[in-house]
Amino acid sequence: MKRRSTVAAIDVGSTKVAVLVGDQGDGDAVRILGVGVAPASGLSRGVIDNIQSAREAVSIAVEKAEQACGMRILSAVVGISGAHITSQNNRGIIAVPDRTRPITLDDRARVLESAGQISIPTNRQVLHVLPRGYWVEGTDPVSDPVGMFGGRLDAETHIVTGAVSAIQNLTKCVEGAGVQVDDIILESIASATSVLHEQERMQGVAVVDIGGSTTAVAVYDEGTVAHTACLPIAGSHLTHDLARVLRCPWESAEEVKCKYGAAYADESMESQLVDIQAFGTQSSKTVTRKHICEILQARSEEILEMVGVELKRAGYLDRIAAGIVLTGGSSQLAGLAEVAEARLGIPARVAKPGGYGGLSDLIGTPSFATSIGLVEYALKGRERVAEPAGMQMPSLHFDAPVGGFFRRIASIGRALMPQ
Repeated sequence: MKRRSTVAAIDVGSTKVAVLVGDQGDGDAVRILGVGVAPASGLSRGVIDNIQSAREAVSIAVEKAEQACGMRILSAVVGISGAHITSQNNRGIIAVPDRTRPITLDDRARVLESAGQISIPTNRQVLHVLPRGYWVEGTDPVSDPVGMFGGRLDAETHIVTGAVSAIQNLTKCVEGAGVQVDDIILESIASATSVLHEQERMQGVAVVDIGGSTTAVAVYDEGTVAHTACLPIAGSHLTHDLARVLRCPWESAEEVKCKYGAAYADESMESQLVDIQAFGTQSSKTVTRKHICEILQARSEEILEMVGVELKRAGYLDRIAAGIVLTGGSSQLAGLAEVAEARLGIPARVAKPGGYGGLSDLIGTPSFATSIGLVEYALKGRERVAEPAGMQMPSLHFDAPVGGFFRRIASIGRALMPQ
């Protein structure tokens, strides 16, 4: 194994903390070498609200991953999500001094820097500046302007920002567990890396990652990221509804959701009886599966309708020919894709990560799409998620507000050292 091609990824979710170690296998395929999972603690709606508890959960997951792969994790890429995430598209224009010479890499870098300059409040920080396309002399868009001739070069970028406090808390939490943060990646982009096909990216698709407490959305149009958002509603709301309506403990509601739940209810479920733990003098009670699914259907439809409103607000609901791709732990609710197609009127499918080797039997579910995507993002570079096929660009992930020059071009180098 080449040590320099080995990376670690940390997904600090609302229900679990997952740490994956991977490298580049045969044929450039991602190979997962180690997995560490611990119950999440100290998080609320995708952000840290108790840094001590969150740090302990990260430490446990890191230790398990180290034991699994036989290496010590020194640094990692970290996923981020939460309702504080916002995004916008911005365009930049530069003049090419000499029309007689071809456009160079420096010209491309200058126009991307110009397109990445936006005014944001001091309590927000730029996370990503992702190229969307170029125009030479205002003509049709081109995938790469280098080598072409013209006196004017335009570029459009997709810029993702987050709350400074949330980013700092996440960074300090991971560093407190003894791991250096190499890069912070938006989780919806990481999920898209592991579940999308290239044809879907080109024709237009929305990745909907339904996690524990947030639903992350990433829209791809003509091969590039066009819109990202994070909605404060997800799987924990399904469990909460069951716990309140059925008057049962949270653990019992979660078990019922996973074992008997579905995003729809029909008459055939009326005869199926389910025993659940109850509060009060009775140790258990019996309800029909149809009643359980009716509760879940109402909340599932609400989540999907909120996704539809977000896509419509961004102007992409009628433009994504490939529809939506559902992933994340809560996307495994039976019948969710069918309900999505009925409610939104566009194609839908549930996707699990693919195209990797190693410990696939342990993590081959939609709940690990973000974790595997983080590893793939780090190993294969940002070109895969930020650029159309065939484009070769420098890294454009920022850790500070863009104000003149690139403050940092994150490099994913040696993340691990042998013990």
